[in-house]
Amino acid sequence: MAFLGILCLILVTTLLAGHFSRKIGVPAVIGQLLVGIILGPALLNWIQPSSFMHDFSEVGVILLMFMAGLESDISLLKRYLRPGILVALVGVIFPLGLVTLVSLWFHFSLLLAVFMGVIFTATSVSISVEVLRELKLLDSKEGTTILAAAVVDDVLSVIILSVFVSLSGENTGGHTPSLMIGFIEQIGYFIGIYFVVKWIAPFLMRVSERFLIGASVTIMSLVICLSMAYLADLVGLSAVVGSFFAGIAVGQTPYKATIDHNVEPIGYAVFIPVFFVSIGLEMSFKGMGAALWFIIVLTIMAVLTKLIGGSLGARIAGFSWASGYTVGAGMVSRGEMALIIAQIGYQAKLIDPEYYSATIIAIVLTTLAAPFLLKHAAARQMRA
Repeated sequence: MAFLGILCLILVTTLLAGHFSRKIGVPAVIGQLLVGIILGPALLNWIQPSSFMHDFSEVGVILLMFMAGLESDISLLKRYLRPGILVALVGVIFPLGLVTLVSLWFHFSLLLAVFMGVIFTATSVSISVEVLRELKLLDSKEGTTILAAAVVDDVLSVIILSVFVSLSGENTGGHTPSLMIGFIEQIGYFIGIYFVVKWIAPFLMRVSERFLIGASVTIMSLVICLSMAYLADLVGLSAVVGSFFAGIAVGQTPYKATIDHNVEPIGYAVFIPVFFVSIGLEMSFKGMGAALWFIIVLTIMAVLTKLIGGSLGARIAGFSWASGYTVGAGMVSRGEMALIIAQIGYQAKLIDPEYYSATIIAIVLTTLAAPFLLKHAAARQMRA
């Protein structure tokens, strides 16, 4: 039962860290990330990454993105789909090209250098969503564009990773599934989303009212959320894509306010704090000295490529520079998507063990920088 003590420690420390972060004008998520670094292997080593932490954090990010979908205006998402596609495209091209060049400069093999670029094409807006919620900008044109771009970005990253792993399968000696079958499954999933939003979710929510249980509507919404997340993972997409669209589907029903009121305490009371702490747990200072310059340069490039790429994409779509900066800042965070891709590459022997830790550190540092950048961009935009 040791996990109960760990959970209690996480909840107490994240509560205090979030409170004091807000008090000094810093997003609460920064305090929660720092809790992971302080309590984890990097410093005190009181908490280590474990299956318990992994499972709780998975549920946390799924609930976080479900609530983001729940609060999203579908008409705004449709309206800003074109800017979202432009932001995602430019935001993928920049890191893929420039991070690859930086890796070659550090004498990486071409295969490893390109894979480093692939890792940093991914965007994880889970943290950006939390900051946007705090700033009440989630349903703004910038927030909506960031969400739309994140979905497109996730699909592009999965496609690039699938192609890369498939083409390098002979070199790694690993078994890779048919690329065409994977694409067909993912296309089928997105077609299925239309039916879920249009008919399946509204029908299930109406049926849930007939059950003689007080929380039946909330339970059904979570069934839709978790099942869509599971199916997304099954076809090779990120589970957060499924939970985000589940939130959109449920958000179109008359039960939106009830579900939002009931699901938010479930997420923020337990699962979401564990998710943010788990990112901090990935930080380790072991061997940092030998790869210090690589970590510094990689972190700077990771931040700049998404920031500039996202800003340019938004500018091409007709946004002002101030709005573009906000969108670019919202795309900087790598979080779990980049960690997942790095882990896949490590297991497929695409990335050497000596570079794996340095890459994880760069991902975590980039993720830590993202909320500060987004808050600065939002404050600058409000003054503009």
